[in-house]
Amino acid sequence: MQPAEKLLSLTLLVLMGSELTQVLPANPEDSWQVYSSAQDSEGRCVCTVVAPQQNMCSRDARTKQLRQLLEKVQNMTQSIQSLDQRTQKDLQYVQRMEVQLRGLETKFRQVEENHKQNTAKQYKAIKARMEELRPLIPVLEEYKADAKMVMQFKEEVGNLTSVLSELQEEMGTYDYEELHSRVANLEERLRACMQKLACGKLTGISDPITIKTSGSRYGSWMTDPVASDGDTRVWYMDGYHNNRFVREYKSMEDFMTSDNFTSHRLPHPWSGTGQVVYNGSIYFNKFQSHTIIKFDFKTASISKTSQLDYAGFNNRYHYSWGGHSDIDLMVDEGGLWAIYATNQNAGNIVISKLNPNTLQVIRSWTTNHPKRSAGEAFMICGTLYVTNGYSGGTKVYYAYHTNSSTYEYIDIPFQNKYSHISMLDYNPRDRALYAWNNGHQVLYNVTLFHVIRSEEL
Repeated sequence: MQPAEKLLSLTLLVLMGSELTQVLPANPEDSWQVYSSAQDSEGRCVCTVVAPQQNMCSRDARTKQLRQLLEKVQNMTQSIQSLDQRTQKDLQYVQRMEVQLRGLETKFRQVEENHKQNTAKQYKAIKARMEELRPLIPVLEEYKADAKMVMQFKEEVGNLTSVLSELQEEMGTYDYEELHSRVANLEERLRACMQKLACGKLTGISDPITIKTSGSRYGSWMTDPVASDGDTRVWYMDGYHNNRFVREYKSMEDFMTSDNFTSHRLPHPWSGTGQVVYNGSIYFNKFQSHTIIKFDFKTASISKTSQLDYAGFNNRYHYSWGGHSDIDLMVDEGGLWAIYATNQNAGNIVISKLNPNTLQVIRSWTTNHPKRSAGEAFMICGTLYVTNGYSGGTKVYYAYHTNSSTYEYIDIPFQNKYSHISMLDYNPRDRALYAWNNGHQVLYNVTLFHVIRSEEL
């Protein structure tokens, strides 16, 4: 069982297009073969470029340049295809939600007009449900309006592919520099668009999925968010201090169904439950210090250490549950972060973006939220989300947006099934929250919304 298979991910708008078409040369052995389309019958982007035999035009420099441009366009189209495949199911979710919202809104109006004929309990339940869902109606409307902008972006890729295919007949008539500029511009815009589409604002957290019950009351577990598709290893760390052994399970299935693991011994014990595995290394806070250590699993050695200046440690500025949780390391779509507090900021949370290679602070943000009042915290798309507690009824109630240096109070409940959360971290690859809840390893799906605007394309 893979987390990505069990959990829905980012809710986006599906891309609409035309039927599959083919552009074929008269003699496939002598020319480029270009198969292009906005979509196939299943709604996926398709663009395939097949080069001629190697002995054809192998000495022609312009053909080599053309081949490089075609490869760039093909790579961009594959990126769009991947995005399309990821969002097909999410469109159905959006459509079902819209029907549900419209239906609830009608029922809500009917109840408001004649609520005396209904019991107070029914009225309150419907009203609460409608108030919860009503803010999503304008979001869905914006998704519809923005469909045209996404379609234009796809059509531009298709048009550029057509231009390249026409060059098979007129190699010397087109300005190569102009063509290269168009490809580079499109590639840059696609990269920026893909980055934006991967992110969004947190609007909901699903019910928990219990993966395993093991270990003590406190601990952490995780997967590497930038590992290759075939790498589904699970990393497991029991306890919050005086331990230096990390378990490696070769897959999520192994983690769930067996106790087969490889043990890695760290050079120092860790502090708290804020460790993170990122790109083959584990980043952790050395016990009783404000030192951050990067340990490479492949070489079994420390590759970098750095001190987090002014950061409180040794249970000075912990989360409300304690456990030496002064420094919390985490990863989101933007990279590596450290969450901590300082005397200079009166014990309030400080957010620092770290260079994962040097561990140097790239930039810091000071918030107005006391670290010791936070239950737990996690980063999604550059926004820090903070919970109001770690036991009993729990919700996400504070968000600090680093892109605008602003904060807001929100109300996103999530089920604290086992009544004691000592670790809560977001994984951008799975788009899920990993939690350690009173000796249970738990996953939560998150719902993110992002509206695509014209200036973003």
